[in-house]
Amino acid sequence: MPSRRGALYAGVKKRLAAAGGDTPELDARLLLAAACDIDDVALIAEPEMLVPATALSRLEVMVERRLAGEPVSRILGCREFWGLAFHLNSATLDPRPDSETIIEAVLRVAGDTTAPLHILDLGTGTGCLLLALLSEYKQAQGLGVDVSETAIDVADENAVRLGLAGRASFVQGDWANGLTGHYDVIVSNPPYIPSADIDRLSPEVRQFDPVTALDGGADGLDPYRHLMPEIRRLLAPEGFGVLEFGEGQGADIAAIARMAGLTVCGLHSDLAGLERVIIVKP
Repeated sequence: MPSRRGALYAGVKKRLAAAGGDTPELDARLLLAAACDIDDVALIAEPEMLVPATALSRLEVMVERRLAGEPVSRILGCREFWGLAFHLNSATLDPRPDSETIIEAVLRVAGDTTAPLHILDLGTGTGCLLLALLSEYKQAQGLGVDVSETAIDVADENAVRLGLAGRASFVQGDWANGLTGHYDVIVSNPPYIPSADIDRLSPEVRQFDPVTALDGGADGLDPYRHLMPEIRRLLAPEGFGVLEFGEGQGADIAAIARMAGLTVCGLHSDLAGLERVIIVKP
């Protein structure tokens, strides 16, 4: 029997809900739209359209992967962040809405979006932080650094797709080691999960995000101990840094920043009201 978009959507949503999915409606819509190579608007506007057999086959593979616990973003190879679509791969962290708090903090502190800022993104992954900032600051230029060459490849790809390659550069490196010069803004979302907590993370995170992007050492703070002195070294006199951290880590990270000679300007909360980022200055 021919399958129509609306009926397929309802069926996939029901299967995902029965499996205990948190967002079956959204997941079903995204998967069906991707399988049919259409956008959400077409999916909703034309529910009686027939779905080709090839799209049905693609959809079934996607649904089975979702039922096995794989995140939709990993299935599609793409995740929206700050209203922009970012490709991702096995070497990159899946961009999350919580990290948009970094972008909000930079906009709040830097203000003037016409400023010709020099931005550094340490542990860039998909490049989402740097590229989101460059989309806001039209005169800015930036450098993203990641230890993974595979991550750098996808960050470069994202810069090209978003039309930002002329203002963004990505290099493979170990944090800020070997970097010189000064930057107006330094951002980072380093690993901050204590090693002993990795096995207790949700399967979607534990099984599909790279452990190197999650594991922050025994207390989750090792990357900050390394980064804060480097941020102090690389910040321009009037520059500032914005780093993400985990729940309950704010006071300890502020202490690490002060020990590195940085001034702590504040801690900013995410949409859930949890302290999420720290702002530091020289």
